Amino acid sequence: MEALRYKIIKSEKQYSDYCTALETLVTGNDQGENTQDEIELLTYLIEKWDAEHNSFEDVDPIELLTALMSEKSLKAKDMTQILGVSKSLVSDILHYKKGLSKEIIRTLSGYFSISQEAFNRPYKLKVPANSHFKNASVMNTKKDLQLA
Repeated sequence: MEALRYKIIKSEKQYSDYCTALETLVTGNDQGENTQDEIELLTYLIEKWDAEHNSFEDVDPIELLTALMSEKSLKAKDMTQILGVSKSLVSDILHYKKGLSKEIIRTLSGYFSISQEAFNRPYKLKVPANSHFKNASVMNTKKDLQLA
């Protein structure tokens, strides 16, 4: 009986090796009989490991986005095409000046194959109106003025 080529991922090294193998299969020209099956199996094993071990709960959505962009060597210019929005909006999002809309969250989720919940979390925006305050607790607040 032939030994199994791939097994359930149990370590970071094995995960890294499988990611490299998957990348080689996807980008390679060798499309043998079982190549598509290997790609599907490796994708399943990697996604299973990611779901169990990679929790994005501690990372705010913009940090996650910049990490994913870095991983895929994407620049802000590339994101304008992916998201179908202006360069200034992408810049404002990446600099915490504007939040992520539902549509952008859906697009990011689909493009990076990550659940929408990873991007749909609260995070602080940098409001330029109060940036002159040195006290961080006051910086991102607005005062409601009451008319007499």
